[in-house]
Amino acid sequence: MSDDLPKFELQFQPAYGEAIEVAPGIRRLTVNNPSPFTFYGTNSYIVGDRSVCVIDPGPDDEAHFQALMQALEGREVTHIAVSHTHKDHSPLARRLKAATGALIVAEGPHRPARVLHDGETNPFAESSDMDFVPDIALADGGVIEGDGWALSGIATPGHTANHMAFALEGTGVVFSADHVMAWATSIVAPPDGAMADFMASLERLLQRDDRLYLPGHGGPVTSPAAFCRGLRTHRRMRERAILERIKAGDRRIADMVKAIYRDTDPRLHGAAALSVLAHLEDLTERGLVATDGPARLSGIYVPS
Repeated sequence: MSDDLPKFELQFQPAYGEAIEVAPGIRRLTVNNPSPFTFYGTNSYIVGDRSVCVIDPGPDDEAHFQALMQALEGREVTHIAVSHTHKDHSPLARRLKAATGALIVAEGPHRPARVLHDGETNPFAESSDMDFVPDIALADGGVIEGDGWALSGIATPGHTANHMAFALEGTGVVFSADHVMAWATSIVAPPDGAMADFMASLERLLQRDDRLYLPGHGGPVTSPAAFCRGLRTHRRMRERAILERIKAGDRRIADMVKAIYRDTDPRLHGAAALSVLAHLEDLTERGLVATDGPARLSGIYVPS
């Protein structure tokens, strides 16, 4: 969700049901599940030739499953890599495993970034794949290999606690999933996500020298370092805007959202409120904002 990167929209054609080569040895199939949160749909990637890995098979969608199976015909599927456990990315892994015998690889099962406060509910609980359990829990820096390819895990928590990007060794290509996307800024929604984790993961990617990101939604990021620096600047601007609204007298997140996201589709204001909450939790931990108890969707004040 974002109002700040619209110019990328026309550069992506989903080609539903068709495997499109996006880089040597990498093909993309996009699920027909468009929404304000998924853009044109979830991207699945097939890495390799005779022996392949499927990255983010997507939701349990019959048409997409059939398209994947057609694209995989004649090839051995050894691994199914899952970046994180939102239901637009992971559920089809179980059906694909049953059909191919491949091993499911991920950082781990779904979990929140922090415990819920008393009386708090998880707004993304229905969007999380709580039944997901990988066959291989890939550690940060861990590697899976196939015929002519190797993928290493890059732990990138923030969007979710178990979010992992995958680097195709020796190519400069990273499957950035929902951490970095060209079409929008990633949702960071407590308690599933944490802004401090997101920013730390972004800094970690900036220490790398990659040439191409292939994200979970939308088209590629062709200048990763410059894009990540811009994304970092964007998040810092949001942080400053929140502090300015507090200084101006706002005490409710809903009021901050109306001012800061006034040009954003109102359907996304609920997600924007959670992003503001994520920033406030981070600002509170850093001592820049104080709250009357845990940071919530109300009750924010500036320390004297």
